[in-house]
Amino acid sequence: MNDIKHIIAVASGKGGVGKSTTAVNLALALRARGGKVGLLDADVYGPSQQMMLGVPIDLRPEQQGGEFLLPIEAHGLKTMSMGYLVNDRTPMVWRGPMAGGALAQMLEQTLWGELDYLVIDMPPGTGDIQLTLSQKAQVSGAVIVTTPQDIALQDAQKGIEMFRKVNVPILGVIENMAVHICSECGHREHIFGEHGGQRISRDYGVPLLASLPLALSIREQTDAGKPTVISEPESEEAALYLGAAAEVEAALAAQGDSVVKQFPNIQISDD
Repeated sequence: MNDIKHIIAVASGKGGVGKSTTAVNLALALRARGGKVGLLDADVYGPSQQMMLGVPIDLRPEQQGGEFLLPIEAHGLKTMSMGYLVNDRTPMVWRGPMAGGALAQMLEQTLWGELDYLVIDMPPGTGDIQLTLSQKAQVSGAVIVTTPQDIALQDAQKGIEMFRKVNVPILGVIENMAVHICSECGHREHIFGEHGGQRISRDYGVPLLASLPLALSIREQTDAGKPTVISEPESEEAALYLGAAAEVEAALAAQGDSVVKQFPNIQISDD
């Protein structure tokens, strides 16, 4: 991990807001802009990056020295996921410490090599996986994913507050499903609410990196294992992901050495 320049956590307060889709497209956009990029699927209970990257379900990572794993390369990304290590129908019926241990192994025992960015697709919430990451990694910043819906924004706020409490900079917010455009008549409808991403961005003083439409193409391309940035690189949606990647790059470059990247150590005593 010493050869990784920046670790970026892609997080959300709740599930179903398009966090994994955002993570894979952001990683591919960073690569398209010339970076060496890795992608870690940290959602131990519901890994999805294997399908999104089009990795065959029977492909397993090679081992080195009986201790380390070699990442699986997909679309130019170095990737690791619990989906590579178990059957696609195997449920992870684990308590929190077991899930945290699995994340630590994938993070520390994968031979990532030299990377400019390691994008971590976090599980939703603020639980054990997030705490394990806080102990094991130096996180350069977090990208918060939400939809305009009020309940999603409320949970996104909790995610922002969590990262701020442990001194991780918020690189920005990405809003998914901002507007639906009818493919027949072009009518625009804000199904999940309007300007939610702008509100949370303004309230917390963080950039709104992108506002993505509720587009059938994004879902179809990701389910087919060819996310938007590589399947339609000239599309408007791909341009939005590339723009978000450019802003993330700029924010990380502006940090310098003064930003605290390491989570604080938490100690409990009887005092």
